[in-house]
Amino acid sequence: MVEFYTQAEQRVLQGQRVRHGDRDLTLADLEQIRAGRREWQARVDAEGRRGRAGWANADFGGVT
Repeated sequence: MVEFYTQAEQRVLQGQRVRHGDRDLTLADLEQIRAGRREWQARVDAEGRRGRAGWANADFGGVT
């Protein structure tokens, strides 16, 4: 989901706004996209903190 929001943010920044005469149409809301990305990034970060013990064992297949 973080990647999805990041891609959406990039598309908006590249021009998801259309102007016709004096009317302006925005096809996506950048602030909503950024809020969604921050929310999902926080979830990813929280999950990463819960799942890590701070160290890991390595198994090199019996090589000493």
